Amino acid sequence: MRKIAPMEAAHQFLTKYFPECEGALLAGSVVRGEATKTSDLDIIIFIKNGTAPYRESLVDFGWAIEVFVHDLKSYKHYFKSDCQRARPSLPKMVSEGIILKDEGIIDSIKQEATELLEKGPEEWTLETINTKRYFITDALHDFIGSSNRAEEIFIANTLAELVSEFVLRTNRKWIGTSKWVVRALKNYDVQCADEFVEAFDHFYKTGDKHNVIQFVDNILEPFGGQLFQGYSAGKTTER
Repeated sequence: MRKIAPMEAAHQFLTKYFPECEGALLAGSVVRGEATKTSDLDIIIFIKNGTAPYRESLVDFGWAIEVFVHDLKSYKHYFKSDCQRARPSLPKMVSEGIILKDEGIIDSIKQEATELLEKGPEEWTLETINTKRYFITDALHDFIGSSNRAEEIFIANTLAELVSEFVLRTNRKWIGTSKWVVRALKNYDVQCADEFVEAFDHFYKTGDKHNVIQFVDNILEPFGGQLFQGYSAGKTTER
């Protein structure tokens, strides 16, 4: 089927599948002007009651369509859980979404989403920072000590994930997964993101670990550097 314009497809989707919904938003890459030939339509549906919440995927009107169905209670639960894990997927979609239909509910939900995004995630405690330092140090030592190329690649992947989370969360910024990792880093600090990518890209291309090691040490240094000696978790003192 011919792929029609995103807004037209979204409106036709509503008419066909959710004509009685209370509100709907079109979100995702097509809204941000970042769509590629493999992009889908992300459509958020608000219903009065029924089987929400649920997520569904289908192909129609020439598009792959991801549908996120909520009622006026379930979205609040998802807002809360997304913010607790510092990955505000639903709040971001709602905040940036283009209104497809509104029975008088969308403005307040969008405002709620925007306020959550602007507030940022909860600040990490010193205990959490030290725990993260310990796991980064452990992965870094594995990375330095490994001479197995296959293992090094996967250790580097783990290290990149841990360090990106550390950079963002210690600065009270939202985190992401997959392509959203580098986007979140760039939103925080373009120079830091570029150095991050260059260090790991250099390792993947050449096998040289120096830039990765130096980058990780630079990230940890303001928080006390690598942490192994003296780290303890879950220890109780018997009297």
